[in-house]
Amino acid sequence: MIKYLGSKRRLVPVLGEMFAESGARRALDLFTGTTRVAQEFKRRGGQVTALDSARYSEVFARCYVETDRDAVDLDALTLALERLDALDGRPGYFTETFCSSSRYLQPENGARVDAIRDAIDAEHRDSPLFPLLLTSLVEAADRVDSTVGVQMAYLKAWAPRARNRLTLRVPELLSGTGAAIRGDAVELASSLGSFDLAYLDPPYNQHRYFTNYHVWETLVAWDEPEHYGVACKRVDSREPETRSAFNRKREMPGALRTCVEDVDAALLILSYNDESWIALDELLELCASRGHVVALAFDSARYVGAKIGLHNPAGEKVGEVSHLRNREYLLVCGDPDAVERVTKPYADRRATRKPRSAVRGRAATESPRPG
Repeated sequence: MIKYLGSKRRLVPVLGEMFAESGARRALDLFTGTTRVAQEFKRRGGQVTALDSARYSEVFARCYVETDRDAVDLDALTLALERLDALDGRPGYFTETFCSSSRYLQPENGARVDAIRDAIDAEHRDSPLFPLLLTSLVEAADRVDSTVGVQMAYLKAWAPRARNRLTLRVPELLSGTGAAIRGDAVELASSLGSFDLAYLDPPYNQHRYFTNYHVWETLVAWDEPEHYGVACKRVDSREPETRSAFNRKREMPGALRTCVEDVDAALLILSYNDESWIALDELLELCASRGHVVALAFDSARYVGAKIGLHNPAGEKVGEVSHLRNREYLLVCGDPDAVERVTKPYADRRATRKPRSAVRGRAATESPRPG
């Protein structure tokens, strides 16, 4: 899995246990990102639909969710990756943009990305191996990048891993089938079908995944876009159609309500945190239309960049980070018996509502109820 802002790595076991305890078979991961949660549901026997608006997310979902490991010619996949991995580097747009004009990867690795990506298109564009090979390349590039996990900037000095050779690996595929959909969650939520369980992990604030991971967007699209600024962001990141309602403070509550209300699922799990624009009491009210609601709170380390501090474009430290940990919420909604059953093992993590007067300017920081 690539380094990812908002990754639910620590909550995946909890979500997997809830999925199993619920008895669900058909699951929806509405903002799938790296597909980490969707993979966990599939690993536990679920038939999963994974949706996201990002190109790279669609490729990951085609690889890890849609592809059935038992139907893949693993020998052919291994041979294709070995041949691609043996290619000599050939500098092109990717090297010039992300290794010379900016410094996300070492030029030697950038030249390998250019050569491998061209070969994937030329030799495998219409093959079922295409999303698997492309996933392998994105993950290989992520292992040798020089960022803190987002691509709004790169490190002033090369990260030690950036000096490693970019190397392709066989993706860890799963048995079973699923569906990969690229699109807007607000527009599509009501038309995706019926599910036993739906998991929603929407963006929390103004930080945009389209710009935070613009290098991977370009690597997947392979469209050589015009770019701007020190970070060499895609010029289309300035266009309205690449902006999400979830990144606009006034529009986000309505967009979230639409998704929560429109998804057809017996059990819905909404993931949020205490640094979002919506406080816990508002989230509880928003989810009330789904039936019984239980909120769980999990202490978590913040995004890795918080440990580094705040710096200006010259790399000089200009501020201190206020805190290194936050609270992740899981709001579980649906039939009372089902909700209580799947949340019972986490009774000591129930989060309680604070009086509205206690919420000033940011989300409340409720303490878990004693077990």
